[in-house]
Amino acid sequence: MALVNTEEVSAGLAGMSGLNAFRQIGLMLGLAASVAIGVTVVLWSWTPNYGVLYGALEERDVSTVLDALRQGGIDAKLDEATGAILVPKNNIHDARIKLASMGLPKGVSAGFDALENKSSFGVSQFMEKARYQRALEIELARTISSLSNVKNARVHLAVPRQSVFVRNRKKSSASVVVDLFPGRSLESGQVSAITHMVSSSIPELDVSSVTVVNQRGKLLTSGSANLQIARTGAQFEYINKFEQAYINRIERLLEPILGSESVRAQVTADIDFTSSEQTQESFNPDAPALRSDQTTVEESTGVISGGVPGALTNQPPAAGTVQENTGVGTEVASAPSSSNRREIRNYELDKTISHTRFSMGRLKRLSVAVVVDDKLTVVDGNTTRLPRTPEELARLSSLIKEAVGFSVRRGDTVNVMNSSFTVPVVPEPLPEVPIWEQGWALDIGKKILGGLLVLIVLFGILKPIMRSLATQSKEMVAVGAAAGSVAAGGAEGMAEDTVTLGATQDIPAIPAPGSYEQNIITANKAVEQDPKLVAQVVKNWVANDG
Repeated sequence: MALVNTEEVSAGLAGMSGLNAFRQIGLMLGLAASVAIGVTVVLWSWTPNYGVLYGALEERDVSTVLDALRQGGIDAKLDEATGAILVPKNNIHDARIKLASMGLPKGVSAGFDALENKSSFGVSQFMEKARYQRALEIELARTISSLSNVKNARVHLAVPRQSVFVRNRKKSSASVVVDLFPGRSLESGQVSAITHMVSSSIPELDVSSVTVVNQRGKLLTSGSANLQIARTGAQFEYINKFEQAYINRIERLLEPILGSESVRAQVTADIDFTSSEQTQESFNPDAPALRSDQTTVEESTGVISGGVPGALTNQPPAAGTVQENTGVGTEVASAPSSSNRREIRNYELDKTISHTRFSMGRLKRLSVAVVVDDKLTVVDGNTTRLPRTPEELARLSSLIKEAVGFSVRRGDTVNVMNSSFTVPVVPEPLPEVPIWEQGWALDIGKKILGGLLVLIVLFGILKPIMRSLATQSKEMVAVGAAAGSVAAGGAEGMAEDTVTLGATQDIPAIPAPGSYEQNIITANKAVEQDPKLVAQVVKNWVANDG
């Protein structure tokens, strides 16, 4: 069934030709307005609802964001009044996630690029230094913002004027405020990297003079100021990673055997972070070697004169006297003698000198605790829990010892225990979002409403108008035939007037001309119901006959 009948349209156009010029213009304007309303409603119903993705942004960020959205297949446009970026409401979250993964928008203004566009003619030295410091802050902020976890950053530098006197010199300082992405955080190593980068960019700036604060006002450099505390934090993080590596190793080993939710493991590692050096010298007494042998022998023979030291001892002896030898009982005394022997021997021994430096992070002791769930068996469709046997626990303990590198010398311990795990409680499902609050419901509602409005325009405005015009065209033909019969019989007395539309009034059909009495009745009814139409017909006859 067609919305508008073709015969009605042709009859309506014929009826329009019988109207005066002003009414034809008004009718055409009404039809044009109806068509325009229908087209507007259709376009409105099929146009998606746009929402604000980002408000006022830098011009460079606006072009970058628009290009990224269009390359990602998201329809985006720029609001000329406010400068905001608009996207369909259904794609707002997807667009923000996609831009966040790309690190957009940056939101950092120009740094040294701005100095190129500004002339230094007539500018004081103070303003030049202020511009340079501001540009340096922006460049540092831009560099920090390039980190994956940092959304935006601001840097403030305090660079005092240096004096020629060493005692009056002051050190520079800096503060950094970082705006992190939601759910992101900076590790101690990343904070240390930021402080070292800033301190290396400014002369006479120590690392301890750089302060880093996040968007929540939390001081991130409190541990870095004290080297001992920083080392303690790094050691704690190292222990956690070390223990977690062993836990993952145990769970990956036992999960295929026991089930993904049937094993829990914890590892405690005693790690020695003491750094020491040792030098040792050892000899091998079993392999001596004679290197040199030296022997010294001394012998002496003769009279040893003696006396009391003094002046008398130094006097020469008196003249000698001859003593007669009788040869009886006389002996000659023998001269005294002495000897001395000394021997020196040098040996070479096998000597070893070793220098040992013990590194930090040596594992001293390892403690492993593992809890396994009961064995689940299905009997007649019912799940039954059975405790594990000691043999199974011993087998699992041996397997864990091999996985962690168990050492009796270190004093490692491994404890495997069987216990029934609690059944996890299934959380209640979240309430479903009503249909009218979902994003697609609004679009479908717009399309349905647009279709209804189009149908109302077609069936409520256009079709009645065309039907009325078609009816009036038929009546004009019938009245013309009846009036011709009346004029032939002497009928008269029709007043002159203009034609009006009668879309709201139903005119009964005029029978076909037959006998003279029927034509008179038909003409009288036409005059009573629509005298203006009859007057217009008579007026046209008079004009044609004249």
